[in-house]
Amino acid sequence: MSTHWHPYPRSFEILLVPEHIANHPGPPDAATALRSAVVEVTGEIGESGYPRYAGGGMVADIDPETRTVEGLLIDGYEVDYGLSARVVDAPTPDTPDTPDAPTAV
Repeated sequence: MSTHWHPYPRSFEILLVPEHIANHPGPPDAATALRSAVVEVTGEIGESGYPRYAGGGMVADIDPETRTVEGLLIDGYEVDYGLSARVVDAPTPDTPDTPDAPTAV
């Protein structure tokens, strides 16, 4: 993975959902996804001309402005018909609930 600076978001979460769920109002979530993975930018540009992201068995070309998945392989295979990939913000680490929780130095 490249460590060079680039203007793209460093990571996204891709949610693979059935088409009938993808068409429901509101954002999809991991609970309705058949599979999900946090993907990080690789520093490469994919065949689609958009930045390539990879992680958790998924490799995707994602338009970072529209969050459109332009190409996706899961475990090296194309996505089956009837499934849709949705891009959401990657989860962030939870903040400690207690004020005396240890902090990293």
